[in-house]
Amino acid sequence: MLRVGIIGLGFIGHVHYKAYRALKDKVTIAAICDIERERLDHPGAILGNIDAGPDGVDLSEAALYTDAAKMLAEQKLDLVSIGLPTYLHAKYTRMALEAGVHVFCEKPMALNPAECDSMIAAAEANGKLLQIGHVIRFWPEYGWARDAVQDGRYGKLLAAHFQRLSQTPNWSWQNWLLDSTKSGGAALDLHIHDADYVHYLFGMPNAVFSTGATRVSGGSDHLLTQYLYCGNLAVSAVGGWIMSKAFGFRQAFDLVFERANIQYDSTHSPSLVVQPHDKEPFSPEVSSDSGYDIEISHFVERILGAELPIVLTPQESRESVRLILAEVESAATGKVVAL
Repeated sequence: MLRVGIIGLGFIGHVHYKAYRALKDKVTIAAICDIERERLDHPGAILGNIDAGPDGVDLSEAALYTDAAKMLAEQKLDLVSIGLPTYLHAKYTRMALEAGVHVFCEKPMALNPAECDSMIAAAEANGKLLQIGHVIRFWPEYGWARDAVQDGRYGKLLAAHFQRLSQTPNWSWQNWLLDSTKSGGAALDLHIHDADYVHYLFGMPNAVFSTGATRVSGGSDHLLTQYLYCGNLAVSAVGGWIMSKAFGFRQAFDLVFERANIQYDSTHSPSLVVQPHDKEPFSPEVSSDSGYDIEISHFVERILGAELPIVLTPQESRESVRLILAEVESAATGKVVAL
């Protein structure tokens, strides 16, 4: 039985809690740390742009801390989940790895490649696994679409467009999301989901060309990017968090193949639809499990020694941060940025 610690009990910390609770035959949530004692004494629903179901939190059997270093020193843990603001990822990931535990850290990996490199170095030096929470790689609909791209069932992919739009996130602790020096703005916090998925599907692009808008964070709050690859392939993505509260949240994609289109829209039911050129449209069956549950289960199984496909590496997570920074540079300069 693996002993798990969770650092940060905000929205994503509740998500991690639920995912580990679903694996109760393999893990026990031994300790939880949050700097605000009130969250530990009265855990409840936390606002976020996806309803990940943080209900039913029972912390009665976990040791509770407001100091992560104290938790790591006193508790014999096997792995730690880090759900802290982005600007704290590198510090606390290194702290946990140096304490001898495996680390699952939320995305984005860090604010810049240098911080990412320090996290990778700490994992390697201490012989521990480090996984970053790029959940879209594990999201069932996105996984199904990647399989369709990989096996060529509808012929060659010709074009791909991704969309991720959210109401302005006014719910974060000390409003850190809307401080681009701490979050990287919507580009690094939100849009990176799709940039990383593009990276996952096609590898790193040769270059990017982006345009953007700033409204609330002092950084990139809305970003539209063309990913430039060799050959007959058009790839773009748009992401931002300057939509109205009434808009809520939407993630979507359109994939155009030689013999079919695949559409996904989180606001539609069914959300995933395939439109073959020679057959009637249909909605394929995908897992009903949350991508959050799948990614954390994958991490736990790897720690337990299961031989599983490596869905992402820390180095790939680092490169996705570099990709986002190239997009931000392109939007700021109005120039194509080579990678």
